[in-house]
Amino acid sequence: MAATMKGPVAVEDVNVTFEDQQKINKFARNTSRMTELKNEIEAKKKLLQNLQDASDDLMMSDDDSLLIPYQIGDVFISHTQEETQEMLEAAKETLEQEVKGLEERVSAIQQVLGDLKIQLYAKFGNNINLEADES
Repeated sequence: MAATMKGPVAVEDVNVTFEDQQKINKFARNTSRMTELKNEIEAKKKLLQNLQDASDDLMMSDDDSLLIPYQIGDVFISHTQEETQEMLEAAKETLEQEVKGLEERVSAIQQVLGDLKIQLYAKFGNNINLEADES
């Protein structure tokens, strides 16, 4: 029987205090929130691209006397081409502001996560994994 014994793996036994657990929980909550915000940003950017495409298609229209249906909630209301173009521009500006606000929130969360990573890795070293899974 050729059983080989490997040397003991060095795992430090580090006490986890209540404050440490709070930091770990805060890190997990912020990571989850950041993922949600990034998904929301992606969805708003797709909507923004759709508005841009609609605006471009509207500009290519030759007939200025056509009434263009514009969706407001669950209802479509017909407007002139100029009014519809103005409404599209206003909607794009609003979405751009929302995206900017969400990106600022993501940046703030990334700062908090960076600070927490430094604190937690300083105490736990390799005994804790704070990296996101790339799956």
